[in-house]
Amino acid sequence: MGAAEVEKISDLVPHFLGIPHKKIWIDYDEEADVLYVSFKKPSHADDSEITEDGVIVRREKGAVVGMTFLNASKRGTAPKSRG
Repeated sequence: MGAAEVEKISDLVPHFLGIPHKKIWIDYDEEADVLYVSFKKPSHADDSEITEDGVIVRREKGAVVGMTFLNASKRGTAPKSRG
């Protein structure tokens, strides 16, 4: 991993610290263009809802245990490399 990649990830630290979960697992399926974010492993969601902008919020006993972002690569813009 080069300096540019380290810097990109470092830029995310304040965002990660703002999430009210201590553990986060992230998986990206490039073929399906779906980003999976889990706050509990293993999670056994018993309820879910999809938002108007294509985010599936997964809950277990009322608590959010994960989110699935459809069309992930089309959300916002990727930060530009500074190096």
